[in-house]
Amino acid sequence: MKYLRRLIWYVTTRLLIAVCVLGLMTTAFYFSMNATNSYIILKDGMAKRARVIMMGADENLTPYFSSAYLERDAQLAEARSGQSAYQNYYSITGFDHRVNLDWFWCWPWEDTAQATITERIPAIDGKLKASAREAAAAAGISMSAPKWQTTQYSVLLSRENNQWRIRNLTAVRVINEE
Repeated sequence: MKYLRRLIWYVTTRLLIAVCVLGLMTTAFYFSMNATNSYIILKDGMAKRARVIMMGADENLTPYFSSAYLERDAQLAEARSGQSAYQNYYSITGFDHRVNLDWFWCWPWEDTAQATITERIPAIDGKLKASAREAAAAAGISMSAPKWQTTQYSVLLSRENNQWRIRNLTAVRVINEE
């Protein structure tokens, strides 16, 4: 009886250790999968958002952003109404867009995630429109396109129909780069 009890205890402890290790591996896998999917949504969505703001591109942002957020984004509303300084005075042909994921958290069993990102556009290719030179000279606007403000954002993502979308984007701080 003593040996049977030891055998059962040995098998049970090893089985418990194996279940704990498998549970941790499963949790790490789903966390990594959610982080990767969210990073792709953040990177691509923020790049398309910048393209709409700077170039006036007719991009569909609904695969990346929730419709409620798109309605209240002030920069997008300004760009779509033709009030963006980039669109009014400059002909933007391209830009170098970078997003750094500073922090991310999502439990594998939840449908919301939180992240902190830093968006930078270090280079903008564009020139002053010929039709806007007089207005730009009167307003004191330079010949080169204005720099994009590097900003750190707090982001709330939600999973809708098994697809991550940016539900809220809040500027935490503007980073001044020289």
